Amino acid sequence: MREFIVEADGGSRGNPGPAGYGSVVIDAATGETLAERAEYIGVATNNVAEYRGLVAGLEAARDLDATARVRVRMDSKLVVEQMSGRWKIKHPDMKPLAARAARVLPPSQVTYEWMPRERNKHADRLANEAMDAGKRGEAWSPSASTAELDARAARSAAPEPTGPPGDAAAGAAKARAALKETRGEAPRKGRGELRDQSATGDSRPAATGGTPSPGGEAAIPEVGAVPREGRGELRDQSATGDSRPAATGGTPSPGGEAGKAVAGPGHVGRAGKAGDDQRAARNVGATPTTTPAAGWSAAPDMGAPATFVLLRHGETPLTPQKRFSGSGGSDPSLSDVGREQAERVAAALAARGTIQAIVASPLARTRQTAGVVAARLGLDVAIEDGLRETDFGAWEGLTFGEVRERHPDDLNAWLASPEAEPTGGGESFAATAHRMAATRDKLIASYAGRTVLLVTHVTPIKTLVRLALGAPPESLFRMELSAASLSAVAYYADGNASVRLFNDTSHLR
Repeated sequence: MREFIVEADGGSRGNPGPAGYGSVVIDAATGETLAERAEYIGVATNNVAEYRGLVAGLEAARDLDATARVRVRMDSKLVVEQMSGRWKIKHPDMKPLAARAARVLPPSQVTYEWMPRERNKHADRLANEAMDAGKRGEAWSPSASTAELDARAARSAAPEPTGPPGDAAAGAAKARAALKETRGEAPRKGRGELRDQSATGDSRPAATGGTPSPGGEAAIPEVGAVPREGRGELRDQSATGDSRPAATGGTPSPGGEAGKAVAGPGHVGRAGKAGDDQRAARNVGATPTTTPAAGWSAAPDMGAPATFVLLRHGETPLTPQKRFSGSGGSDPSLSDVGREQAERVAAALAARGTIQAIVASPLARTRQTAGVVAARLGLDVAIEDGLRETDFGAWEGLTFGEVRERHPDDLNAWLASPEAEPTGGGESFAATAHRMAATRDKLIASYAGRTVLLVTHVTPIKTLVRLALGAPPESLFRMELSAASLSAVAYYADGNASVRLFNDTSHLR
């Protein structure tokens, strides 16, 4: 079933006064604008214009696909609450419009949510274009509209967030604020931020037992875990004083789902050139080529880092079955569960408000996940082939047990060496590391000082984390990464990197 997002708005210059509405239909999977509607409606109130925009948007969505699910987003709290059935409709001019809107599509296909006015720029510009046309005595013309371009330009010109996830100064400031709160010195402002796992004081070792699971979902019981404070804040590890060593032990799990943070010193050195990483990928016993920095206070001011917020795609039908699902298989789409996960992570990122660009792997499940987030954040999605999942060759679509049964020698070699390829000429972990090092450097250069959401897969995310930590290739088997989880790595101008978050799933609870 297709999914659309309808953004609608209306305005009145006088309230009541000359009024118009605008609405846009967006493909939830790709973020593409599918239809625009706008009209000058004469003298009316703001609320009437908003309802007219809602009706027009729903009708445009129905004309595209009457069976599609539709998520309506508006900055009118009144319309959202009334159409959701939580507020009564008392005004006589709005009752027939609300009834008309409710009849466009079956209620089970439509949901409503409020969003801030600054996020509704596209529909707002359409409404203003319609009012301007009406003032000239003309009808709004789609061919003359620049609303979409204007909205994109406005987003590009918006001030950069002062506290991107993973930014050292912002993380330290948040830690100080939290500390003051616990001492009763000042109230905390805001909620729902992405929180670093290290802030919980969780120092549990990696779980042991079980078999490797390329895309498994089994949760590891959190025995003795310290309760989390708050939810989902991307917190600077250095601010917590967390210098726990990486977890050891456990059974290899190239794509497992139960989250365990791989924590290291707050500021671990990264080799400045892809060649260093490539050599490390070939050397299981390799050690980091750069000595970890002593701490943030001793480092010079190098400006804002390039921060990669790493989002694993939502579930596909293969994920709960723990089957290998790389770039050489059937390219499955998100399941219903996966789409719901994408919606939840999109809401969490929207609440944080620090993502400035989105880059996704070309595979369907990542493009769909990115599309949901992009529509929520009002951003475009750039596709980067380097972010694709490892090609698992003949193992695509098989469980670990099935691979063990059919290709035992190849599997044992693959588990023993990062140079080994899956049966049938798939991609080795060493090759993936080479690709990811080059992709990382390319993206760092393109997004210097910015916070970018990379929507990708298990192996690419684990590899970026491994390279940032200077950990050996075997560490890939000692990380667990859940579907729709968030991780973050900050990259500094001196070539150092800091892992800020790993496998956060608080937004899914």
